[in-house]
Amino acid sequence: MTPLAGTLLIILFAALAALARWGRVRALQGLGFTFAVFATGAAALTFPALFTAWGGFELKRAIVPLVQLILFGMGMTLTIDDFARVLRMPKAILLGVALQYLVMPLCGFLSARAFGLEAEVAAGLILIGSCPGGVASNVITYLARGNVPLSVSMTACSTLLSPLTTPLAMRLLAGAYVPIAFLPMMLSIVQMIILPLVAGLLIYRYLPRLAARLTRVLPLLAMLAICVIIGITIALSRDDLLRVGLALLGASAVHNALGYLLGYQGARLAGLDSRDCRTVALEVGIQNGGMATGLAFNVLHSAQAAMASATFGPWSAVTSSALASWWRRGSESKVSRSDEAASRAS
Repeated sequence: MTPLAGTLLIILFAALAALARWGRVRALQGLGFTFAVFATGAAALTFPALFTAWGGFELKRAIVPLVQLILFGMGMTLTIDDFARVLRMPKAILLGVALQYLVMPLCGFLSARAFGLEAEVAAGLILIGSCPGGVASNVITYLARGNVPLSVSMTACSTLLSPLTTPLAMRLLAGAYVPIAFLPMMLSIVQMIILPLVAGLLIYRYLPRLAARLTRVLPLLAMLAICVIIGITIALSRDDLLRVGLALLGASAVHNALGYLLGYQGARLAGLDSRDCRTVALEVGIQNGGMATGLAFNVLHSAQAAMASATFGPWSAVTSSALASWWRRGSESKVSRSDEAASRAS
């Protein structure tokens, strides 16, 4: 990509992000963050030096602190009730978490095999599938008229289980591609994911005034952190990404689609209503890309393994936004038909 073409793409995506955020174009609503990610990706491909090092500081060393910031912000949105909800709706939450850790790792493995991905890239796709649900799933569930409390509880529970489930899934499915050290990965997840999550939860519970101030800026900082993480990953693996990008994009697309499909159908077979089925589908299909990137660099020590999260994340942002818009329109049309029937009856 030439500097001129890359600069034009950056400007285009940045303009679309601004229009989606502050404009009144309904078709772009909810896509501001997605376009911001695309603008960052274009910048990283065009000017990779900006995302690799500043002075003598290697920017990849900032990935783990940025992931911790994201999880700290997530913890600030949780309450004890989000975990206690398992006792009130155990079927839906346990089913969703089970599908999360059965469907996505296995589909990542099968997608990597089907597209013939190289060993470290394949391990990265399995890694993104072995991570818990992404923070964005709660927002997308709200836009899709899904069950937001169920989504929040599923994210919280799958995240708390990740120190055990993620290394186990990686050991079973990715061990043939790259060496997987169970204990170091587990400890890294505790340090990178669980500790900041618990810290945020405790501050929200015991320091509500501080929490109120922090929650004004943390969502924006979290979105900025995700963009920076994706930019660093793309810049560090630019040449490899240009070489295997189409195969990886195809594998990520299939992986993501299978997550939505099997998540929805699994919930439907279990007898959940359509609202909860939508919620489970989104929770299963959207992964914690920041965590996958942090583990790829911090545990697997592989920029190639991190490429999967840099591809899967933006792709799932587009598909989940489109899916949420479709489901929202379907829900609105059902409500309007119900209102018309009620008015006729009266």
